[in-house]
Amino acid sequence: MSTTKVYFKTFGCRTNIYDTQIMMQSLNKEDFDLVKNEDEADIVVVNSCTVTNGADVNARGYINGLNRKGKKVFIGGCGAFSKGKELFEKDKVFGVFGHSEKENLNKLLKKEEKFVQIGDLKSLDKTIVENYLGKSKAFIKIQEGCNFRCSYCIIPYVRGDARSQDEALILEQIQKLASHGFGEFVLTGTNIGSYGKDTNSSLGRLLQNIGSIKGVRRVRLGSIEPVQIDDSFREVLREPWLERHLHIALQHTNEDMLKIMKRRNNARDDLKLFYELESLGYALGTDFIVGHPGESEEIWEDAMDKIKEFPLTHIHAFTYSKRDGTPSAKLKNSIRGDVSKRRLKELQSLIKQKNLAFRLKNRVPLEVLVEEKKDNFHIGYDQFYNQIHIKSSVDISKEWINIGEYNVEKDGNYAKFEI
Repeated sequence: MSTTKVYFKTFGCRTNIYDTQIMMQSLNKEDFDLVKNEDEADIVVVNSCTVTNGADVNARGYINGLNRKGKKVFIGGCGAFSKGKELFEKDKVFGVFGHSEKENLNKLLKKEEKFVQIGDLKSLDKTIVENYLGKSKAFIKIQEGCNFRCSYCIIPYVRGDARSQDEALILEQIQKLASHGFGEFVLTGTNIGSYGKDTNSSLGRLLQNIGSIKGVRRVRLGSIEPVQIDDSFREVLREPWLERHLHIALQHTNEDMLKIMKRRNNARDDLKLFYELESLGYALGTDFIVGHPGESEEIWEDAMDKIKEFPLTHIHAFTYSKRDGTPSAKLKNSIRGDVSKRRLKELQSLIKQKNLAFRLKNRVPLEVLVEEKKDNFHIGYDQFYNQIHIKSSVDISKEWINIGEYNVEKDGNYAKFEI
């Protein structure tokens, strides 16, 4: 008797990548076979995202396509909370399950009756991820949930309040992955800067302990808040294993806009922090929401004037997307879509110029983890989280290499590598 074939489709953030790995490991090989192609699958598990309306639309469109192919569909992830019941009632999915249920996925996929099993928003994963098939780096979820209540954000309502993963479990996981050859670890979560607030610890202390594990070459962090860079975090800033790139969420640089968004940061203190980190050699990225209700032309011009002062090299910028149930959804003074798109392009263009200037100024040897081969280039990321395209006559996929000579181009760095 052949086993049922299962395919996993992951939408959204790094946390979802980790959660998908938890789900995969929860399956019993005697019951299910993992496949790499949805067309081969009997069952498709969709790990969904709901951070924007577009994320919901993408997941719904994908599920509609699966329905046309006759696949049995299950939905988990953040979208299970926002759109799961609707999809279930429309008979688009066989089962809906919440974050707390993913470690029980083997049992859920064997259910004979359709179900909605959301669970709670207080759980923490207990499964230790020991491998990432086909990946060059490992994602480590260190916490879940968020205590912030920014006016535009739905995530705390679908991930719960902040709670830290057990430190011993995190370290055990990294030790096992390092022993399997992984050298780069990406710490992820809903709001990783809050790690340890509920356990009398801190992100800085956790990082020190991770850095002492044999085999750890580089630690990369997800997004952290400016107010979360405390003294314990500053103690690790000069450690060689910490990636020379930090992603610090500003969301905006106009003071009035930050108040409307109910943010905890202010542009004046943020700028001081960014200058401090720049002086230590860091490339710096941020999140930025364009076109939030109330973002007048005067506010936008002020924000752009300020952001020109910031030593930014990377940006995750996006136009505001209304999320039902959030305070921002009730605000008037909405911004037209064409205006938001124009502002977004203006912002992205500025940061591209800043990134190029950074790469031209910081022409230092690059430590690169090669992640994939595409067309004629091997592609990897250096210690500043800048992409580099490498031509090589030998296969260097998933290898660590040092690049001393390279060309700095507008769209990235280019190099040749030979043994």
